[in-house]
Amino acid sequence: MFDLIVRQCRLKDSKEEQDIACKDGRIIEVAPSLDATAVKEISANGCLVTPPFIDSHFHMDATLTYGRPRVNQSGTLLEGIALWGELKPHLDFADIQRRARLLCRWAVAKGNLAIRAHIDICEPTLLAVQALLEVREEMRPYLDIQLVAFPQDGYYRYPQAEALLTKALDLGVDVVGGIPHFERTMAEGTRSVKALCEIAAERGLLVDMHCDETDDPHSCHIETLAFETQRLGMQGRVCGSHLTSMHSMDNYYAGKLMALIEEAEVSAVANPLINITIQGRMETYPKRRGLTRVKEMLEQGINVAFGHDCVLDPWYSFGSHDMLEVAHMGLHVGQMTGIDEARSMFDAVTVNAARALQLEDYGLAPGCNADMVILQAADPIEAIRIRANRLFVIRRGEVVASTPEVSSEVRIMGGQSTVAFRNSEINSDST
Repeated sequence: MFDLIVRQCRLKDSKEEQDIACKDGRIIEVAPSLDATAVKEISANGCLVTPPFIDSHFHMDATLTYGRPRVNQSGTLLEGIALWGELKPHLDFADIQRRARLLCRWAVAKGNLAIRAHIDICEPTLLAVQALLEVREEMRPYLDIQLVAFPQDGYYRYPQAEALLTKALDLGVDVVGGIPHFERTMAEGTRSVKALCEIAAERGLLVDMHCDETDDPHSCHIETLAFETQRLGMQGRVCGSHLTSMHSMDNYYAGKLMALIEEAEVSAVANPLINITIQGRMETYPKRRGLTRVKEMLEQGINVAFGHDCVLDPWYSFGSHDMLEVAHMGLHVGQMTGIDEARSMFDAVTVNAARALQLEDYGLAPGCNADMVILQAADPIEAIRIRANRLFVIRRGEVVASTPEVSSEVRIMGGQSTVAFRNSEINSDST
């Protein structure tokens, strides 16, 4: 007997409905109409079942601080950094954990069962690092949190950053981060990329750099990151996040960079909600879009993942940690409206993100972790279009979140009908 069977599942790449049988936190069998029993059975009723969503880039130490000490009125990256600098001296250990735990509940409710969280280490006590290391362990049964040692004020620009980053890694932070475009000079930025990659290589850690989060086409630290990745033999273990300067570069140079990124097997992590909000703030019209070259990168064969980046913090005053909203924005801003393109936006918050984070046993094949989300949608494109309701969120074979089906009762033309904005309603006789 199995622990759980999810029946009548519509999978992304299968035309026939499948049953998924789970035991001891693992997927054991996937087949149509399984002749088996389980302690618990759930019917997906033909809805899409997907591996969990993944947030490839997030700032958990700052989340849910909106309005403290004031609101970012300009909406710029630099005012956000200044605001965060004002807030940091007043951070409280218990408050950091309270906000992080609440965000994790939001994440689980939205079916996000893995988050890569960048923690600012430019603070002498490493308060946020210590608080979030505890939260990471508390939440391990429910979702995976990777922590990135992130020198927000610059690895060389902030006097104590080198020592603090080393200490954060010694405490157990998972990933080496950086922000080369925030160093005092381009040369210092280049030097920081080299040093940080060498630290990661020596320790056997992954790398995730904030790279070129600017409208300046001359900011090209991703070139150095790709070079260092190859020099140190770290292919597949490195992410370049944001990469927004590429939206301002000429096509020739951007093409060269994309070839280098693909050759080095560096993953690109874009943050559509935040990139489109923060970039281009210095311009009148025409305004640049602010998102990196997602379509061209995918065509180049680069692994492109998406992050939420911020929720209710000094940089972004919106959000509920919904990765389908992120995919929805990425689709629109990137003009990814073709069928395969739209499906790739779903991949950017699922399978591509898992590859970027190097998550083990991710997916819906036998042997994978029994982690999945049942969406109130028939396919990935419909899920993005309506930002589909999460009917069930399952972690290691246990239901950790559920939401009743969402629909509206409409009373017009002397009658009553139910609408859920589904594709199946379009050809229904009820219209």
